[in-house]
Amino acid sequence: MGQPREISEEEAKLTDFSRIVLGSTESVWSNLFKEQLGKNYEPTKLVFYDGGTETDGCGIGKASYGPFYCPGDHKIYLDLTFNQELTTKFGAKGEFALAYVIAHEVGHHVQQLVGLLPKTNAMRGKLSEVENNKLSVMTELQADYYAGVWAHHVNKMSDIEIDYNDILDGMAAAEAVGDDKLQEQAQGYAVPDSFTHGTSAQRRAWFKKGYDSGDIRAGNTFQDPSLN
Repeated sequence: MGQPREISEEEAKLTDFSRIVLGSTESVWSNLFKEQLGKNYEPTKLVFYDGGTETDGCGIGKASYGPFYCPGDHKIYLDLTFNQELTTKFGAKGEFALAYVIAHEVGHHVQQLVGLLPKTNAMRGKLSEVENNKLSVMTELQADYYAGVWAHHVNKMSDIEIDYNDILDGMAAAEAVGDDKLQEQAQGYAVPDSFTHGTSAQRRAWFKKGYDSGDIRAGNTFQDPSLN
């Protein structure tokens, strides 16, 4: 487990910014759930940690996992050093790159609330490794789509103001963590059957689809022929 320590001034700014972003997702999704789904939205919580942490529903979380959503406790876990990794390792710069990451994890929370994650998790034990990977890609790309939906509505439904350059930063962040790019960086080549999050082009495209649409109901990656 990560040891308690005093956070830096930069990390303090990032935690404040992250909480503002999370608050904006609550405003956006509360409105969209009522307007588009006729349901109430149950907000998620953001847990900051350093190195490792115990979760209430998903065992031990480690910084090496990157930011993650735990469906067992409906919380998002974010290591305080991840923003630096976004910049130095992945080349995704700007505050909005971190905002995209948080919005993506909130996208998984949306999937949990609408009943999608329980269904996909129940299917995993019945599928081959390749089919499991395809299912994972579709799940992750839909979370990218939902991050784009948030970006579409955030100006008018919250106190955050973003412009198109911010959107470009978000798309750059989505692109930076594509499976093909990460595998090529790590081993010099990509293995498509092992992808679990989608290619850089796919992640960028689905984020943009969500941003262009703004409609929670229009992001069904599971019925996209190109992903099956």
